[in-house]
Amino acid sequence: MFRPDITLDTLNQWSEGTLMQPLGIRFTEIGPDYVRGTMPVDARTHQPYGLLHGGASVALAETLGSTAAGLCVEEGQGVVGIEINANHLRGVREGIVTGTARPLHVGRSTQVWEIRIEDEAGQLVCISRLTLAVIRKRG
Repeated sequence: MFRPDITLDTLNQWSEGTLMQPLGIRFTEIGPDYVRGTMPVDARTHQPYGLLHGGASVALAETLGSTAAGLCVEEGQGVVGIEINANHLRGVREGIVTGTARPLHVGRSTQVWEIRIEDEAGQLVCISRLTLAVIRKRG
């Protein structure tokens, strides 16, 4: 379902110099219908009470979902996020969280992706849904 010319190295290179770099977000796997990545839970991603910041979880979710969506569109098209929601279900104080983005709908004008973020024990930390518009790239 994804463009075959994209590798994990390419995805991680695209992240250099962006929000993903200081948050430590790394793409780790491209499957037949999913994109997976990790993010550390440390001072970069904590809120003041020492827990994983909900905004960091949303940044991971949008990174994975929008990247996966962009790998599904035709040449000359792109995607832009138009809505994201997230339910934060479990606190995490340290370690690594892993997010997995899977499609719920891949259409010609919109896409909807579900992103599950889990802790190192495989427990669900956050569930997110991302809606994107498919657009024509400019220039």
